[in-house]
Amino acid sequence: MSTFQAPKGTYDLIPPVSATFLAVREAIAAPLKNSGYGYVETPGFENVELFARGVGESTDIVSKEMYAFETKGGDKLALRPEGTASVLRAALEANLHKAGNLPVKLWYSGSYYRYERPQKGRYRHFSQVGAEAIGVEDPALDAELIILADQAYRSLGLRNFRILLNSLGDKECRPVYREALQGFLRGLDLDEETRRRIEINPLRVLDDKRADVQKQLVGAPMLHDYLCDACKAYHEEVRELLTVQGVAFEDDEKLVRGLDYYTRTTFEFVHDGLGAQSAVGGGGRYDGLSEMLGGPALPSVGWALGVDRTVLALEAEGVELDIPPATSVYAIPLGEEARRKLFGVVTELRAAGVATDFAFGGRGLKGAMKSANRSGARYTLVAGERDLEEGVAQLKDMESGEQTAIALDTLVAEVTRRLG
Repeated sequence: MSTFQAPKGTYDLIPPVSATFLAVREAIAAPLKNSGYGYVETPGFENVELFARGVGESTDIVSKEMYAFETKGGDKLALRPEGTASVLRAALEANLHKAGNLPVKLWYSGSYYRYERPQKGRYRHFSQVGAEAIGVEDPALDAELIILADQAYRSLGLRNFRILLNSLGDKECRPVYREALQGFLRGLDLDEETRRRIEINPLRVLDDKRADVQKQLVGAPMLHDYLCDACKAYHEEVRELLTVQGVAFEDDEKLVRGLDYYTRTTFEFVHDGLGAQSAVGGGGRYDGLSEMLGGPALPSVGWALGVDRTVLALEAEGVELDIPPATSVYAIPLGEEARRKLFGVVTELRAAGVATDFAFGGRGLKGAMKSANRSGARYTLVAGERDLEEGVAQLKDMESGEQTAIALDTLVAEVTRRLG
């Protein structure tokens, strides 16, 4: 037993489970790479102020869940709790919006950190793949991102997820709604912290999951009744574009998401097989975030999908991904001369693109064959002294059990031909 363990609320990804996580990341990224999105990677920590301004000081993420610390040099930093603020900061810093090709389309993948009460599907360190389209206000862009996420999930074999959709209005109509909502909420019997939230960001109160709060929210003014004509028309076009493409969604008037920067389109992917932590991903439009971070007006839209949650959703549906074995050929030398010779063959096979492993440590045939079986290799390659004298190695098909002597100088060509 190791003296050290992973910190509470975190996990290690180790084979063979890690292969599923990699496959999920690749499946989510594939439609993005195919749609003009370039890869971006940002530091694991940023200036605290970036998240305080961008995500919002009234959010649980900033006020309760962020890992913030001061460096020896006196800098106030935080481990990134989400991806959008960092990606937008990186895009602004690199002046990507000035290159003349808008929207700037970026995708990313990485670990994020929140100090939460650990439970299944909610960890203090979690993995996401995200996408951001920066600098253009266009309902087709909102629809594109929702469709790409839908495609990614379907390519994995997921079926039992739902897309919730709402509009949060813009700087014209949201203040009017905000005032009406504040007036309603101030008359309710709420605790001190929730009353404070009414003054900072009353929409977050609608997102409160507590039953006693939800009960009091019956009859609260609804945002869709306050949307200006421009926001109504914008939202209707997003809905139409999704419908025409056959992407099913549900209108959810209470969907606000846990971040302050959202405007207009907001959406969430939920999976009913996950219990309380039903959201597998989500996102929306954030037209004012660039200015909040000191940049120019760059209307933008994006999403992040949880890799951990997606893996749980696959388990809930009983979907097993078709992950090819990590090894195609397993080489077993018998004797010192065979060890030298086969090691060279293994290197050649790898250079030819064949996933090949080697029986290290000079084990006997029986033990090495067990390792070959465990590796999932399609073929084993065995050579002893007599084989070398004849200039051959024995190639065994692990599925049929058939074994063939193959000349060493044609071995690489024959193996690549058989693996096709």
